[in-house]
Amino acid sequence: MKETHEHDHTHVAPSEPSVPQDHSHAMPAAAPHLHDHVDHRPAQIGPAEREAQSAIVCEGMCAGYFGRDVLDEVSFSVKRGEFIGIIGPNGSGKSTLLKVITGLLAPQCGYVEVLGEPPGQAPGLGYVPQIEAVNWSFPVTVFDVVLMGVYGKLGLFKRPGEADRRATLAALDEVGMRDYADAQIGELSGGQQQRVFVARSLVQNPKLLLLDEPIAGVDATSQHAIFTLLEERQKAGMTIVATTHDLSCVATWFDKVLCLNHRVIAYGPPDQVLTEETLSATFGSHVLVVPEAQSAVRSAQI
Repeated sequence: MKETHEHDHTHVAPSEPSVPQDHSHAMPAAAPHLHDHVDHRPAQIGPAEREAQSAIVCEGMCAGYFGRDVLDEVSFSVKRGEFIGIIGPNGSGKSTLLKVITGLLAPQCGYVEVLGEPPGQAPGLGYVPQIEAVNWSFPVTVFDVVLMGVYGKLGLFKRPGEADRRATLAALDEVGMRDYADAQIGELSGGQQQRVFVARSLVQNPKLLLLDEPIAGVDATSQHAIFTLLEERQKAGMTIVATTHDLSCVATWFDKVLCLNHRVIAYGPPDQVLTEETLSATFGSHVLVVPEAQSAVRSAQI
């Protein structure tokens, strides 16, 4: 016996789509301000700031993707030898800011100077991207990953020499990963992979080191090891800028904190910047100030 099935073929009009209820309870990042970049003329850098030999100078900088601003008139400067932390919610522009500084993304407007040169033109810049952005299935050893760090200074058609190989092993020693030199990079834990990429940047002996979420997904032991290593490099004269979501480390390690949510909310020493009001303005909700941020505030003000 043939069964008959009846179906409801009612269609929803395109102008009236059904939207599922949002249960995420996530606070959206502040909407960036859009303006006509043609008419935007930020103030030029004064002689006093140039005499200070800042590692980074940023004035009225706007940047984004596909015609939409992610960074809105961002202004700050970093002195040589400082250890700077950048905090802010997801999508606030932290990674975009690092890409502008490295020269990977051109700003829409404003003035940006890195080590006295336009972004992407100054030698002595090291960059550690987020580990999530790396293809870990690529068949390459730990040693080769770190050795790749020397290619930028070799020039065209030159191959690494014995001195470069010794420098690679020394960098692996510095991050405690020499015993894994022959291992495949994809076989390592997240903390080990991050150490390898830090070694890759250090083998260049950069004057300015940028790190995008260097302790994301990393255990407490690796976090302490990475920041201790960076602190030692800072004492030797390196300028370091790192983005992070971990507010507990902000007051401990950074000389200054840049609170970013598409625009600069606050910038200065942790004991002046890490207030509940500033963190609420940065992250968009007072809920995020408890308990991690409160602990950071107390540590900064002791």
